[in-house]
Amino acid sequence: MWQRYCEHVGDIAVPPQQVRVRQFTHTPGRSALVSYVVEWPPDDYIPSDYFAVTLRRDRPLEVFQFPDDPYLPGLKEAADPETALGVVNRHVMAMPVRQVGVQVVRYRPGNRAVLRHKVGRVRFYVRVMRPAAIPPLLRAAEVAACSGFVVPKLAGHWRRGGAIWLSEIPGTNLRDHIRKGGQLDPSTLFDGLETLWSAPLPTDGGRPFDLPGLYRRARRTIAFALRGNEEALTHLRSVGRSLDPFIESWQPGGMAHNDFYDDQVLLLPDGRVALVDFEEIGMGDPLLDVGNFLAHLRWAAHFRGEQSTDARSAYHSVFRRAALDRFGWTERELALREAVCVFRICTNAVRYPQPDWQDRLRSGLSLVDQTLV
Repeated sequence: MWQRYCEHVGDIAVPPQQVRVRQFTHTPGRSALVSYVVEWPPDDYIPSDYFAVTLRRDRPLEVFQFPDDPYLPGLKEAADPETALGVVNRHVMAMPVRQVGVQVVRYRPGNRAVLRHKVGRVRFYVRVMRPAAIPPLLRAAEVAACSGFVVPKLAGHWRRGGAIWLSEIPGTNLRDHIRKGGQLDPSTLFDGLETLWSAPLPTDGGRPFDLPGLYRRARRTIAFALRGNEEALTHLRSVGRSLDPFIESWQPGGMAHNDFYDDQVLLLPDGRVALVDFEEIGMGDPLLDVGNFLAHLRWAAHFRGEQSTDARSAYHSVFRRAALDRFGWTERELALREAVCVFRICTNAVRYPQPDWQDRLRSGLSLVDQTLV
């Protein structure tokens, strides 16, 4: 891969200290998209570089760098301050502006990028994605606007470029709030969720959330990663025997967020709650929204260090009990959904590999067992 990188960028005068995998997206037997970080020795004072590689069966290997992402056609223009000016004037601003500041917030090669555009005192978050994802996101924005959550205002979109501009909402990230020991009253989140669950369907219906498909994909990814480790594969089959019957019987039951967890939520100074990510909204399972929230708390409490473990575990207990009391669900109904979401999160150990990724993956499967006890 280093050789391919050199062929792509030209001769490299200074050898790197290391080239490591940053993210790994894999469809076993078909394709893989891998992003890498190139790091030079500290004394060379060269900033880290990033590149990505697409591998497909029976096709040439493809190398690309930010912002020349072949899957995100609008990224190059939106990420360069000079060309971003023209894009913003065409798709966002009613009155032309002369300058746009650009900051890269997040980038997943081949999938999406989040940028921040500053226009005078106004700031927008720009989500750049594959163009086919724009219509579903616009539909989801319609539903989110009908909920009790504060949501970013849609300032403009560029369908061909796969970009959408949303207003920036100042607030405190709920994940950080919980990590520091804060405990938002769960009823505040439930109030917002209930209005979302009762929101009308988008005008064209949209595509229902495909939990069975996502579960099977996660299982294939984990099985492929654990190949050759019979003990771990036996554990995976045991987890499957617990979850498969639920997946086979699961059906979408109503409007839902479908990816609700603490990092999607902001606490505003006036006490209201904002929802900053809503692209998966559609027909799904309201109970799964609560299960997913609990799953992320459980995962973070287990893997994110001792300092925040107690705070996250405490809020997990508070949130779970409040949900059962408010909605009248059985403990088993909620546990199954939390377990399925923990299982899907297990793929993070593969997608964001660290030296101990196999231990993290096996530990994640044990978390599924603990959730079902």
